[in-house]
Amino acid sequence: MSKPLLLIVDDDPLISESLAFALAERFDISLAASRPACLALLERLPQPPRLALIDLGLPPYPHRPGEGFALIRELLARHPDLRILVLSGQDEEENGRHARTLGALEFIPKPCDPARLQAALERALAAPIATGGQQDSPLVGDSPALHKLRQQIQLFADAPYPVLITGESGSGKEVVAQWGLHRQTRRCQQPFLAINCAALAPSLMEATLFGHAKGAYTGAHDTHSGYFEDAGEGCLFLDEIGELPLELQPKLLRVLENGEYQRVGETQTRRSRARIIAATNRDLRQAVREGRFRADLYHRLSVFTLEVPPLRDMGEDRLKLFEHFNRLLAPQLGCKPLQLGPAARRCWLEYGFPGNVRELRNIVLRLLARYPGQTLEPWQLQPELEQDEAPLPAPAGPTPQMHPEALVQAAARHLAQTSPIDLDRTLNHWGRAYLEAALRHSQGNVSQAARLLGISRSTFYNRLEAWSRD
Repeated sequence: MSKPLLLIVDDDPLISESLAFALAERFDISLAASRPACLALLERLPQPPRLALIDLGLPPYPHRPGEGFALIRELLARHPDLRILVLSGQDEEENGRHARTLGALEFIPKPCDPARLQAALERALAAPIATGGQQDSPLVGDSPALHKLRQQIQLFADAPYPVLITGESGSGKEVVAQWGLHRQTRRCQQPFLAINCAALAPSLMEATLFGHAKGAYTGAHDTHSGYFEDAGEGCLFLDEIGELPLELQPKLLRVLENGEYQRVGETQTRRSRARIIAATNRDLRQAVREGRFRADLYHRLSVFTLEVPPLRDMGEDRLKLFEHFNRLLAPQLGCKPLQLGPAARRCWLEYGFPGNVRELRNIVLRLLARYPGQTLEPWQLQPELEQDEAPLPAPAGPTPQMHPEALVQAAARHLAQTSPIDLDRTLNHWGRAYLEAALRHSQGNVSQAARLLGISRSTFYNRLEAWSRD
């Protein structure tokens, strides 16, 4: 009877040969000392191995886990049935969690007793087939749009160049940045820092990004590093990059071109090695044409561009996302998962989810809280799906001088069409509509849109963020 084939990948010949000797009675052993050597060996083997024992610290970076993580991904991409165990001296808590996310079955710290190791390998043989970690991936679904996104992520993930992520609000741009373009790369053990360019006052943006010296401005009582410095060799995610003040754009361009920057109030030139990932839900090319965004900065940021698809283009992935969040959130709420009845499934698939994945997640959360463990019918979904709620007819151009009776009559018509209503949801619905209308009227200029509504820029952003979550 043939023995199971075990692939051992470790750059220390003493360890690999000792393991091969100790395990030879139970397994056929193949050895490799690096990721390229392992992949070349796989091409020569007459059949794929059933088990793999992988060290994370492989050349040319033996003190970092990136090569080992990359090998796990590549092995499972080629052979999804392969059972992978990690035998490593790297930090167990963080690296073990990430290895299991990628699809490894077990993390075994070095040094390890051969009997314990053989028992772990025997358990792995009896374990369910690995799936490459996709069950834990936040990019859930099998639609062509999502498949294309995954392919692009794979192409761009380890490239050192900037990436511009575009997509509608709530579509998951930060998830793509952190999970796809950071956690799946050699930089995964380095920091991932995110900053929303729309959330900070322009006067604070430069110091936040680049740091400042003591006394550089009123209130600068101490010297502080900025995001570029704190990111180290990791990733800096610049969300809402289209809102970066025009006067700061040349300084960001300089960092992208040669890595150089200066803290506010200093003359010393510093260097950044962080990878820049930017995101926007605006049309930056239109902003360039209107003079609100520098063309040279746009071209430097968009060396690679990823477009996150809206949920309405993802077909039955909407059902898969329902199940994903259903399983994820039910234990957090301490309740039983939901089910969708046949009519509710059709209703779910017909809804366009204008708030994208963020909206879908929040709907599942509220449904779990209201109907734990139940099989849902359309009437239970209807209050959550905006298209099924009759909109409150708004009188054109309301003014403070308008007679209140006109608004009362409009509200009465709404109550006659849909009862009971969710008052907070209805008001938020119209609040979002006025924010979007103001943005369209001002062609995306947030400051002008805020002036149209008689509110401050910060209030505009706060309301936009709050209503997008609801």
